[in-house]
Amino acid sequence: MTATATATLDDLATSAWQAFRSVRHATLAERAAWLEAIAEALDAARDDLVPIAMRESHLPQARLEGEVARTTGQLRLFAAVLRDGGYLEATIDHEAGPLAPDLRRLLVPVGPVAVFSASNFPFAFSVAGGDTASALAAGCPVIVKAHSGHLELSRATAAVVSRALAAAGAPEGLFALVEGREVGVALVQHPRIAAVGFTGSVPGGRALFDLAQARPRPIPFYGELGSLNPVIVTPSAVAARGVELAQGLVGSFTLGVGQFCTKPGVILAPAGFADIVVTAAADAAQGGPQLNQRIADAYGTGLAALLDAGANLAWRGEAADGESAPAVLTVTADQVIAAPEALLEECFGPVTVIVEVSSDEQIEAVLDLIAGSLTGTVHAETAEEQSRYADLLGLIAGRILFSGWPTGVAVNWAQHHGGPYPASTNSLHTSVGATAIRRFVRPLAFQSAPVAVLPPVLQDAPGAELAGVPRRVDGALS
Repeated sequence: MTATATATLDDLATSAWQAFRSVRHATLAERAAWLEAIAEALDAARDDLVPIAMRESHLPQARLEGEVARTTGQLRLFAAVLRDGGYLEATIDHEAGPLAPDLRRLLVPVGPVAVFSASNFPFAFSVAGGDTASALAAGCPVIVKAHSGHLELSRATAAVVSRALAAAGAPEGLFALVEGREVGVALVQHPRIAAVGFTGSVPGGRALFDLAQARPRPIPFYGELGSLNPVIVTPSAVAARGVELAQGLVGSFTLGVGQFCTKPGVILAPAGFADIVVTAAADAAQGGPQLNQRIADAYGTGLAALLDAGANLAWRGEAADGESAPAVLTVTADQVIAAPEALLEECFGPVTVIVEVSSDEQIEAVLDLIAGSLTGTVHAETAEEQSRYADLLGLIAGRILFSGWPTGVAVNWAQHHGGPYPASTNSLHTSVGATAIRRFVRPLAFQSAPVAVLPPVLQDAPGAELAGVPRRVDGALS
């Protein structure tokens, strides 16, 4: 398949719009069944898809098999979200006088959605990943822009998804795949596209975000762009469990050759902790191939830029030809405060920067210079310290951890994977977890509407299928 022609994109967008006119009236059970059909088909195709992913991404088999399970788990989670029905926020206020007419409100799908695949998760954030799953769950057709780093896998996955939807009785046009940079730009600008989901770099995401806002009719752009994921390690934590913390940090920042969006990139810790980390890294850290040569070259360039800005190379691991070596860098708080643009630049790869801090004033000053992040982590021994530093991290992070490390992102109802810019372009929303569906819906209210016009869930007697859907009626949740 070559890069999609604009004429073909027009055809796909028109088909998506026609599918939308149908799908928005599909029942919750029907949409749930479509998602489960995709999940079952992907599970069945795992042994065919994983070898393709291994060739294109250089990721190991076990990691990719786990990612397939994560992907099908996401699809099944959104099927459960649909069957629960609470995401609709169905609300009824019966007439209570001339100034209080009968009003009924719910959330409805926004329209066809463009999804941009990510490079670092060829299944879970790609063709059938979380953005696609949540948009389809909302009732929105999806046109996926394939990532150039795994085109063969994208085509194979798209074929599995298309066959599964057709076999499950979903309307034609509900899902499509396009390729090519120019087509991606045209996709964001196409008048039939109502929203965009994106995971990728700050420059690429910001360019597309600006295009989405510059349209004659601007549309929501939900981008996850970049994150340093700061960690605070207190002197008391180092004294109590310094070796354990160092080992955990090494395992986290080198996981997947440092190519996780939640990699702990900046560590605020007392002097001496870096020495413990270096020892742990020398014992356990290994290099490996990154997703592609472009990313590997960018890692080398980013590492060199940090060193040129004054960071000290505390340790550098070994790597075979074609692989990227892990590294531990150190800087002082004063260095960061003097040159934040250079020393707080995200470097996508197996490196972490340890900032030596000696006071709460320095911690607060450094955190004040860190842009929005997906996560913030506190390793402290007292409730008072945990509370104080969580309060600071809460200003810039979307998720705060008090044990462990941020490179594990659970897919469940409570998860929030977002944060202030550039972690995401809209910090109200998440790209992981049940509430990711809210990106692709909007409120619609009916005033003094005849019963025949009302969606079934807003009728006083909604029917057996909707009997368990939560509704707020005259202020009371039922």
